[in-house]
Amino acid sequence: MTPWRGLLHEYADWLDLRGVTDVVTLLEGNTPLIHAPRLSELVKADVWLKLEGLNPTGSFKDRGMTMAITKAKSAGATTVVCGSTGNTSAAAAAFAARAGMSCVVLVPQGKVALGKLAQAIVYGAEVIQIRGNFDRALTMARELTQHLPITIVNSINPDRIEGQKTGAFEVVDALGDAPDILSIPVGNAGNISAYWRGFTQYHFAGVSSILPKMWGFQAAGAAPIVLGHRVDEPETIATAIRIGNPASWVPALEAVDESHGAIRAVTDDELLAAYSFLARNESVFCEPASAASVAGLIKFGVPAGSRVVCVLTGNGLKDPDTAVSQSVTPVVIEATMDDLLRHLQ
Repeated sequence: MTPWRGLLHEYADWLDLRGVTDVVTLLEGNTPLIHAPRLSELVKADVWLKLEGLNPTGSFKDRGMTMAITKAKSAGATTVVCGSTGNTSAAAAAFAARAGMSCVVLVPQGKVALGKLAQAIVYGAEVIQIRGNFDRALTMARELTQHLPITIVNSINPDRIEGQKTGAFEVVDALGDAPDILSIPVGNAGNISAYWRGFTQYHFAGVSSILPKMWGFQAAGAAPIVLGHRVDEPETIATAIRIGNPASWVPALEAVDESHGAIRAVTDDELLAAYSFLARNESVFCEPASAASVAGLIKFGVPAGSRVVCVLTGNGLKDPDTAVSQSVTPVVIEATMDDLLRHLQ
């Protein structure tokens, strides 16, 4: 068996790699697509989970970042910047370090899960916390490129979307065709449009026979696309999608319209219920934002017998505080067999 070589090697024929002289990879991609029998039974459909939390830095962002950093390095860039709720900063910092480049990340003060903040710091990025939300961080990152020779690697960078579309390729490769429905969390909204690009590219090349309906789910406290207007102070426990003015708003709506899909909202309680269901019934530990794709299925239902893929965008270890807060505090006993038996009986 030929070892996996990373997305830009494995899908080179499907990607725009013009000008690339040196691929920057951490062997990202090739994440598992596992069947979810109990969730399938609950919603009366054939449900599969795409475990993007098993990418090198623990989220789907690695797909786009291998492309963005590779193209930036090939263009002669030495420094990259991003505004982030956490996962983008972790991926940018890791791939920049791999490329021998500098990385600056702007994050909202006190609004980034500890696991993600730790990653960016350990990978060696210049981490700057701002007194503002993600939308302000992204605006500042954009403006910074007008003052310094620095490349932005948020999803407004088209190379990010080009890399992220490979998730759709992997889904089709694993299932043998596209699913009826692709369910995915929506924050900055780049991923839903990236998956749609991948599905349409495969379909028009004859690799898949159908195109899926694209179902996106926002957190109710940060649901600008659902509401039809920006949210100036977005708030949700799902920090990865706590975004009030998505950069890829228009492409996301185009993907939904073209696929006859929908973007809807789920509450934090619904997110956390799905988060716990996945862990306890499917043995899958994802971060809270990832559970939006499952919470939406449970809340709104799906046509009976449909084949559905839920994209779980990040690993649960990204946000250990939420995991602990949603669990029963472990008991403490004396280190004796009598106390252990007394507790268990």
